[in-house]
Amino acid sequence: MTAQDHAAPGASHQVVRRVVARGWRQRLFAADSLWAAAFVLPYIAVFLAFVVYPVVYGLWLGSSPASYRSLFSDPIYLETLFNTVLFLAVGVNVKLFLALLLSGFFMRPGWLIKGLMLVFILPWAVPAIPTFISIHWMLNGQWGLINSAIWNWFQMDGPPWLDTPSLAMGSVIVAYIWKWLPFWTVIFLAGRMAIPKELYEAAEMDGATGLKRFAYVTFPIMANLYTVCTLLSTIWTLGDFNSVHFVSGGGPALQTHVLATLGIRDAFELGNPGLGMAAVISALPLLIPLVILLMRRLARGEVQL
Repeated sequence: MTAQDHAAPGASHQVVRRVVARGWRQRLFAADSLWAAAFVLPYIAVFLAFVVYPVVYGLWLGSSPASYRSLFSDPIYLETLFNTVLFLAVGVNVKLFLALLLSGFFMRPGWLIKGLMLVFILPWAVPAIPTFISIHWMLNGQWGLINSAIWNWFQMDGPPWLDTPSLAMGSVIVAYIWKWLPFWTVIFLAGRMAIPKELYEAAEMDGATGLKRFAYVTFPIMANLYTVCTLLSTIWTLGDFNSVHFVSGGGPALQTHVLATLGIRDAFELGNPGLGMAAVISALPLLIPLVILLMRRLARGEVQL
């Protein structure tokens, strides 16, 4: 018997073991694939049912040219566009500018500042709908808290807050800023806390204190964060329904509607879902560039926290 004859049985056993091991690996891979499919398929089904289907159905519902002709011929729509731009321009920019300034105030040490921070966060911590309903009743022209206080203190009638278009729109913007200012203040506070103290010490040695330190150290470092927050806040505010609906209700005489509330009005109050979706979809020319800019900013990794 040669050496090859002795090696043959060992080689055959190795081949058998390899075949068996390959079979077990294939079975394990098949079992893992089944378990992976069992876990993934429910999420895919939920995503298709509650994300893809509503979006596709909404786009189809608002694709009728007749809906856009009716929408563009509605005089309320042009005023709604102006209100939406005003709401975004004033509400978002004033809110974020105040948040940036207040984040510097809350950077100060001391237990009193920490206590004020807890009180300051309360408007954001309270649910939005009860907050805006309370503001609505506070601004009531006859028995609201503000006008009642004006009458008790000065024996004079208060302004018709919700009965004048300019005052009603201003009240909506102020309520919106008051509600969401704490959230963005906390975001900017976190950004400030991430700035190395060595930079401030070096700036102080160079004679940069106060406003100069903010202009040459703080703001350049937080500029990208501020830009991303502005884009993100604008996207969120464009779809904000609660602020307008629960404070002014779109009144007086439908003159404080924004696109989000006008779409709900057309779809449910007028019973025309296609018209309502057309009103909402008309915001896409503004929304899509904002989303693209936001994604490009995030993709570059320039946000510093």
